[in-house]
Amino acid sequence: MKSKFLLPAIFVVVFAVSRIPGLMPWNFSVAYAFAFCAGVYFPGASKWWLPLSIMLATDVALNIFRYHVAPFGIDLVVNYLVYAVIIGLGNWFGPRAAYYKLILGGLLGATIFYLVTNTLSWLQDPYYAKTIAGWIQALTLGHTDLHPSTWEFFRNTLLSTGLFTALFAGAAKISAESPADKTAGTQEPAESEPEAQPQEAKS
Repeated sequence: MKSKFLLPAIFVVVFAVSRIPGLMPWNFSVAYAFAFCAGVYFPGASKWWLPLSIMLATDVALNIFRYHVAPFGIDLVVNYLVYAVIIGLGNWFGPRAAYYKLILGGLLGATIFYLVTNTLSWLQDPYYAKTIAGWIQALTLGHTDLHPSTWEFFRNTLLSTGLFTALFAGAAKISAESPADKTAGTQEPAESEPEAQPQEAKS
């Protein structure tokens, strides 16, 4: 019962702290693992509103105070639609999924985010030719005059997502109640005493 509330709290704190500028290595994000594991482990409707509200609050704060850009835009809307898909993916896997499947699920969510957001960039950015070759460039090299390349962003995204999904799912597996815990407090029904045999009638 404790893990029902403790684990979401730990996940939220880890994600919020990870958003502090300069704390994490370059393009090392907890966001995709956080969204996926929220879908897996958060109870009820909190798996939707809690991670999305925390992510939105930190995004708006960073955009205003760190990057000095408009806090809202089409890119942000698309990002949150994809986050919702990742949460739904985690919900579909569920907490009973095998450990390795949860890690693969987190990586799948990060890949979906990469494909959708970079495809949007390809569609919006006049730098890219609106051809298959231009789309592939958007997914791999990005702007040739800018570094790092898109595929390097994706590499670090996969590394961070795999790591934090493994940590989150591992913590959940370890803290899950053992069969002994689940039966704690229950007792075997007391054996009923044998019924007294009726005395033989006196002759």
